[in-house]
Amino acid sequence: MLRRINDLVDFSFVYDELQDKYCLDNGRNAIDPIRMFKYLLLKTIYDISDVDVVERSKYDMSFKYSLGMAPEHSVIDPSSLTKFRKLRLKDVNLLDMLINKTVEIAIEKEIITSKSIICDATHSKARYNQMTPKEVPMERSKKLRKAIYKVDESMKEKFPAKTKTDVLEDEIAYSRELIEIIEKEETLIQYPKEKEQLNLLKETVADDIEQLQCSKDHDAKVGHKTADSSFFGYKTHMAMSEERIITAAVITTGEKNDGKQLQTLIEKSMEAGMEIETVIGDTAYSEKDNIQYSKKNKIKLVAKLNPAVTQGCRKKEDEIEFNKDAGMYVCKAGHMAIRKTRGGKKKM
Repeated sequence: MLRRINDLVDFSFVYDELQDKYCLDNGRNAIDPIRMFKYLLLKTIYDISDVDVVERSKYDMSFKYSLGMAPEHSVIDPSSLTKFRKLRLKDVNLLDMLINKTVEIAIEKEIITSKSIICDATHSKARYNQMTPKEVPMERSKKLRKAIYKVDESMKEKFPAKTKTDVLEDEIAYSRELIEIIEKEETLIQYPKEKEQLNLLKETVADDIEQLQCSKDHDAKVGHKTADSSFFGYKTHMAMSEERIITAAVITTGEKNDGKQLQTLIEKSMEAGMEIETVIGDTAYSEKDNIQYSKKNKIKLVAKLNPAVTQGCRKKEDEIEFNKDAGMYVCKAGHMAIRKTRGGKKKM
C-alpha cells in the first residue's frame, strides 16, 4: 500500500502549503517537510503515537521506503514530529488541502467520471462533551489493558479501579495511574504491541491535559437530531461523487442548518476540479436560496421540497433557521422552539 501511495501521489504540494512556515535564509537546515508530513500520514494509517512511528521507521523497510530513506539513514527525534504537528500545521487548512489532492488524483486516473455530487451532514460530538467527555482516553486505556492481559492476566489485580464518573479529569487521573503501574513492569513494556498502546495512551493524556489548560471547547454548540434528542458538538457537511469519493467538507457548530452549507460545498467541489451538473440531497437542501443559486449556475438540484424551509414571510429569517431533522425552528445559539403553532385564521 505504501509503495502504491508513493507512486501515485506527488507530495511536492506540501512545499507550497508550508512555504511561509519556514525561514529561507536563517537558522539551521530544517528536516524535509515532505518527510515530516509522511511521518504523520504513517501515524494516522497505523494509529500509533509519535514515539512509535519514529521507532518503527528505524527497522521497518516499508516505512523507510515511504519516507524516502536509505536503510542506514538515521531517524528524527519524536519531539520534532510533535512540534511539526502542533506548530507547522497549526494554521494550514489541512482538510481542504487533502480533499483537493484526492479529487485531483481521482480525476486524473479517471476514477471520478460522474458530474454529480451527493450532499449530507454528520454529527460529531465535541471532545469535551457535556455528557461523555472521556471517551477517547477511556477507549485507549481499554485497548492497553486488553493487550496487557494477553501477556499477563494477573495484572488485573494490580490495576486501579475504573472511574465511574463522566468527568474527563477523573479519566486522566486513572490513565496516569495505569501508565505508572505498567511502566514499573519492565518485562511487559518490552513487548512491541503493548508498548505501542502504552505510548498512544501517554500521548492522548498529554494532549488532553494541554487542551484542558487552554479551553473547554467553547466553540461547540448544541445541535438537534430530532425534537427529543440533542448532541453537543459540531456538524461535518460533506459532498461526495457518485464514486463515493469526498469532494468537499465544511465543519460547523452543531446548531447550523444543513442547507446553508450547500453553496460552499458546490464551490469547494468545483475548486477541487469537479464538473457539476447535478446536486443530490435531502429536504434540508431545498430552501429558496439554494433553488435560486442552482438555477443561476445551471445546476440541477434534486431535493424533496418542504414548504417550511422556504422561510415564508417571517421576519429575521437569517437569525432563525429550520431544522429538518427535528421539524422545528432553531435560533443562532442552538435553542429549539418549544412547540409548534398553526398559522392562519382561528376557528370561532
